[in-house]
Amino acid sequence: MNKLGVDIGGVLIGATDPSGRRDTAFLSGGEAQAMATPPVAGSFEAMRRLVARFEGRVWLVSKCGANVEGRTRRWLAHHDFFGRTGLAPDHLRFCRERPQKRDHCAELGITHFVDDRPDVLEHLRGLVPHRLLFGVQRGPAPADVTPALDWAAVERLLLR
Repeated sequence: MNKLGVDIGGVLIGATDPSGRRDTAFLSGGEAQAMATPPVAGSFEAMRRLVARFEGRVWLVSKCGANVEGRTRRWLAHHDFFGRTGLAPDHLRFCRERPQKRDHCAELGITHFVDDRPDVLEHLRGLVPHRLLFGVQRGPAPADVTPALDWAAVERLLLR
């Protein structure tokens, strides 16, 4: 049974320009700036289709501190993420260190994971068979990780 895990920062939140440079207003700006940070282009629409295809077996798994966790929860609510995508609100996991994403994936039985950080996907090696490296990267993806430049690519790869 396939199960999808998706990172939040840089994958759902945190617009980038065509070079991959990040907009850091969500992390470093005030509350109003954070709430005004747009979703990554196409992410909500793609997530709605992926939630349907994975029959609800989709989880958000994010590494952040307590303050950013609170801000992330408020951003998801502000943008009606759960209502717009159909993702169950209790399918949200947070951890304080990147390697802990592996623990969540093991507990949930995640088979596919989308993240913008190669190091996170390395932690999932041997556990999660289908790992997608999201967005513009500075270097090549590891040999056993599939690059996905944008949400259209994520959908092509996961819905085929």
